[in-house]
Amino acid sequence: MSEQNKPFVVTDRRKFSLDGTPNPDADPTPAPEPREAAAIPTHEPPLEFKSSAPEQPAPSAAPAPQPPAAEELPPPPTAVEMEQANAAYKQTSERLDTAVRAANPGMERPPEMNFEQIVQSIYMTTIMQLGGGAQPGEQPKIDLMGARQSVDMLAILAEKTKGNLTPAESQLMDNALFEVRMGFLEVTQALARSAASRQPPPGAGPATPGAPGRPSIVR
Repeated sequence: MSEQNKPFVVTDRRKFSLDGTPNPDADPTPAPEPREAAAIPTHEPPLEFKSSAPEQPAPSAAPAPQPPAAEELPPPPTAVEMEQANAAYKQTSERLDTAVRAANPGMERPPEMNFEQIVQSIYMTTIMQLGGGAQPGEQPKIDLMGARQSVDMLAILAEKTKGNLTPAESQLMDNALFEVRMGFLEVTQALARSAASRQPPPGAGPATPGAPGRPSIVR
């Protein structure tokens, strides 16, 4: 008989049949005895794996977003888009002025914005940040960082408009920039003198509560 025509024989290798009697066709090879699991020592510390690679520093905080570079800016609007935006802005401003005058009869039309008003606006903002708006007897509120930014803003405006101003506008700009710079210097020097006067002289002992010329500490 050829190998292809041999009958396929299935041998039942189970030790017992379904009714619990020994199966005569079962494999006589004894089943391997179960091996006892090796005891895992609990007193030994867990293994530590150390990498030979140099330690990497902890990641720092995400950097602050930076303004896009010039090559990353979107393309500028076309001349038609600029004209449409300008016309829509003027129409909206006219409607706003009409609504304000209707709600306030007798109110005059606000003056048109010009270069002098821009300079005066930055100038007054700087003076207010230097404490110039305080009432007599009131503690002035000083914002040195804001004042410095306003002075720098006025300086940038002067630099960008150089050679394109009338004599009156140029004089206004020079006077405003000179005054805010001198005001900034006066305020910072006054604050430095005030802080130095509150420092104890070298070699002086601790302040005694209630001593003349020194503030007492109340707990």
